[in-house]
Amino acid sequence: MSDEILIVDGVSKSFPAGGGWLRQRRVVQAVDNVSFSVVRGNSFGLVGESGCGKSTLARCLLRLIRPDRGRVMFEGTDIVQLGRRALRRARRRLQIVFQDPYASLSPRRTVFQTLAEPLVVHGIARGAALRPRVQAALAEVGLPAEVAERYPHEFSGGQRQRIGIARALMLEPALIVADEPVSALDVSVQAQILRLLEGLRNRRGLSFVFVSHDLAVVRHFCDQVAVMYLGRIVELGPTRKVLEQPLHPYTRMLRLASPVPDPAARFKLPRIEGEIPSALAPPSGCPFHPRCPDAMPVCAAVRPRTVEPEAGRRVECHLYG
Repeated sequence: MSDEILIVDGVSKSFPAGGGWLRQRRVVQAVDNVSFSVVRGNSFGLVGESGCGKSTLARCLLRLIRPDRGRVMFEGTDIVQLGRRALRRARRRLQIVFQDPYASLSPRRTVFQTLAEPLVVHGIARGAALRPRVQAALAEVGLPAEVAERYPHEFSGGQRQRIGIARALMLEPALIVADEPVSALDVSVQAQILRLLEGLRNRRGLSFVFVSHDLAVVRHFCDQVAVMYLGRIVELGPTRKVLEQPLHPYTRMLRLASPVPDPAARFKLPRIEGEIPSALAPPSGCPFHPRCPDAMPVCAAVRPRTVEPEAGRRVECHLYG
């Protein structure tokens, strides 16, 4: 069995924008030639500013959105090419936890109905066999069995996210895509959910693709991390190395702008000047060059190649060309 449970190879996704009867249709390149792999049992982080393509990429990994190009090899099978029935079977092993626990649960269904539905849809259990499975999933995420008859509006945000995690566990997946699973929660609740996910990973041997904009969360939870900017991965490597010794100027500025949890640490936070360029009209050359403090003339003219300055690390930057 391969050590890599997920291989993403050259995935791209664009969306039409605007256009109409008299106007030319334009295209937003949301994900642009992204490649990485996830080792079985590990957590892989995707970080970057809002609008960089993280969530679009996450949905491509599950074929909730079909990529325009590229392969998504999950346990040796390219799910981009699967038909409807084969894709349904593959999704038993590939699940998602959504960002907003208030929007991801149907307000008209009880917790029992929500958690039992995947078992019924996939023909795993019916009737009396459903309740013990639902109760076991609730217990695993730290909720009592009696909550099964309640509705989502009766719970706090953290409890709803636990229900969302329980739903993802019902089909015993091998990999979970967690799309900003703690960003809508209070800090103390974030820590509880992260400990829960970490325990599940250790007990079940789960793999994760963890989407976040919070570097502190990624540092705690992820083994490897990829930094995205305007639809592309600009740096990738082991989490600790990337965050402690960043290579790309964008990664360096994200790291310096992250708060330090020490009241005695007083320093001036640097700013990333300018706004993220429009995906409708990306800059020529390196997409980051209009905001980069280390920009050179070549950066505005030529897109940098992806290079490996050391084993296990990738960076897309002319500084290392």
